[in-house]
Amino acid sequence: MKSKGKSTAIFIICTLAIILFAIVCFRGVEIGGWEVKSFNQTITKGLDLQGGVSVLLEITQPNVSHEDLEKTKDLIQLRVNKLGVAETVVTTEGSNRIRVDIPGKYDSEGIVKTLSQTGNLTFVGPDGKVILTGKDVEKASAVIDQQTNQPVVSLKFTSEGTQKFAEATKEFIGQKIAIKMDNETLTDPTVQSQIDNGEAVITGSGSIQAAQNLAGLINSGALPVPIKAVSQQTVGAQLGATALPNAVKAGIIGVGIVFLFMILYYRIPGLIASIALTFYVTLVLLAFVEIGVTLTLPGIAGLLLTIGMAVDANVLIFERTKEELARGVTVKSAIKRGYQNAMSSIVDSNMTTIIAALILYFFGSGSVKGFAITLMIGIIISLFTGLLVTKFLLDLAYDMGILKKLSAFRVKKEVKENA
Repeated sequence: MKSKGKSTAIFIICTLAIILFAIVCFRGVEIGGWEVKSFNQTITKGLDLQGGVSVLLEITQPNVSHEDLEKTKDLIQLRVNKLGVAETVVTTEGSNRIRVDIPGKYDSEGIVKTLSQTGNLTFVGPDGKVILTGKDVEKASAVIDQQTNQPVVSLKFTSEGTQKFAEATKEFIGQKIAIKMDNETLTDPTVQSQIDNGEAVITGSGSIQAAQNLAGLINSGALPVPIKAVSQQTVGAQLGATALPNAVKAGIIGVGIVFLFMILYYRIPGLIASIALTFYVTLVLLAFVEIGVTLTLPGIAGLLLTIGMAVDANVLIFERTKEELARGVTVKSAIKRGYQNAMSSIVDSNMTTIIAALILYFFGSGSVKGFAITLMIGIIISLFTGLLVTKFLLDLAYDMGILKKLSAFRVKKEVKENA
């Protein structure tokens, strides 16, 4: 009785915790000025869900190095930020292409023109005059300041740049010299003293990664390679606004039908599987938020596919359990053997799908990559919830006494509990 009461309490607490966790994540909550935003507010949505422009740029120079490709991507990212666009996605595709997805913008011609410009790095004094250009910088590197232990950007100028910078720092002591890319200010450090040795340090980087990005932009100056737009696609606001509610509605209906089938066909085990699946869906969407996945319509399709695979795992386990019960073993042993017998099939099928998703990710592009990412995340989490969470809840339900009858598994053959 003590074990039964303890198991009942744990089962109820776990179930309520999962339901509360799902409600908070899906609807959001605000308590005492502290807010947990809903998934609708925190998940980054792709162009097909909110509208915008997708531009595919191609480097026209042959035999592009990986370094030049990454530098070009960083500079394009900077130019997109200059447009004042949030949640922009800039990714490389293959060895010479860069895709830019800009939500909420519809002037594709203007955006393509802005992104395709060669770029210009300048050092500008407080009087607005250009002191140096990117050609005067020999090298920029991210280092850790030994005195402050903070990340900084170390600059080394050419001989001509050294002379120009020495004259400028002498003139503008106590004032700011702005470092700009295409008239966008990267940083504007204050001159502390005259610098005539051809070296300078820029402080204020929040992290070593930020310092490395700034150093990379300064090193590259203008775009290191010529680029052109090979395709551009505009998704209207109305289409995006219609797509998301329809996708959410389809997802809710689909998941609801799955839950209803599991409960009607497998009864109590089906109800437990539905609770675990609720936890699964919440965990997957939370992973999308934390990883920064951009959710698209193919991504939603991938998510729904993984829900189906998670259900498939439960079906395999329950059917194997029923087979063991039909052989006359105890319920507890049947549950254990059901998991053991279904394990190889579940792992094999999921590993095969993960391999396919990896191929899609590395060789696909755009929305195909999004589909592959959501598919992989969903499969990994489904293995956790299907093999651990559902098993844990089933064991608790057995200890509670609600799974000791064979009718709970839709098995008609009666066996003795000590068989």
